Amino acid sequence: MNDTLTQPEFGMLASTVWLSTRAMILVAVILSALGIASLVGFLLSRRETMGVDSAIVRRYNQKLRVWWLMTAIFVFGFLLQRIGVVILFGFVSFWALREFITMTPTRRGDHRTLFWVFFVFTPLQYILIALGSHPPSFVPQNDYYGLYSIMIPVYASLFIPARAAIAGDYKRFLERSAKIQAGLLICVYALSYAPALLDLDLVRTGGEPWPGSNVSVLIFLVVIAQLAAVLERGWTKLAGRHVIAEKINGSRTWEGVLGSMVTTGLIAAALSWATPFYPWEAGVLAAVVTTMACGGAMTMSAIKRDRGVTDTGTLVQGHAGVLDQIDNICFAAPVFYHLTRYFFSA
Repeated sequence: MNDTLTQPEFGMLASTVWLSTRAMILVAVILSALGIASLVGFLLSRRETMGVDSAIVRRYNQKLRVWWLMTAIFVFGFLLQRIGVVILFGFVSFWALREFITMTPTRRGDHRTLFWVFFVFTPLQYILIALGSHPPSFVPQNDYYGLYSIMIPVYASLFIPARAAIAGDYKRFLERSAKIQAGLLICVYALSYAPALLDLDLVRTGGEPWPGSNVSVLIFLVVIAQLAAVLERGWTKLAGRHVIAEKINGSRTWEGVLGSMVTTGLIAAALSWATPFYPWEAGVLAAVVTTMACGGAMTMSAIKRDRGVTDTGTLVQGHAGVLDQIDNICFAAPVFYHLTRYFFSA
């Protein structure tokens, strides 16, 4: 008897498993952790005599509010199933791209180019993600990965400077075109690989079918990317000595990054039960995610330093914008997706 599943059978299996028991347990673990962290934050804010800097406590509680908001939005998207998650990330990309473009002034000649970027290429990328490898019967049957993987870096990147040139404004032409291309690449193309994880037919090492839900793999990516940023700051305060690039961001150190890689790797190994990865595989992937998350944070710091701004926007009062919250996911998502697709996809 042949136990190997064909591609259509994998697709049917993926479509029937949305929120598995493992995914629901993982969500419950996250909610419990946030609840405990919120209780700690409440107690610290009520006890000023505990010797903890009030500014640190205030920032800690602000970060928790952001995480609660992100969790609530994610849960709402998961209730709408796969199409809801894709639409959710589409709106996040639109918002983040708006913040990115707002940071740098545009000229009148860019307006029609930006119309194409916001209202054609951004939704088209997520429509192709939604179609994926198993499109519904009423659309042409195809593996749309071949389109959404090149649509922005090839077609949009060629279209943007051509459309800007047609507008007839040559002043700072290269700078303006590159800025729009970079924003579309980071905020839309890179982030879109997070919901694209839901379309993979996942297997364990050796080809054994994985009966779990891809939702837990998406949650795994988001949690590890967010933890990497927090743990990097923590390790920098505890053992930071060598600043990576002082003129870009004086608060990020090599010790912080290495400490975060090890710690997130251990946490990822502990959460591997919710994924198709074995513990050591989850640890390696977490180290890669941490490296990319640090790269994303450093890149956005360089852009903000160049533009003379502190934050990309305002998500929660007293806290940074959407792009500041997801820059780590933007840089980690495409690398995590392709590693998962190459090593753990049928």
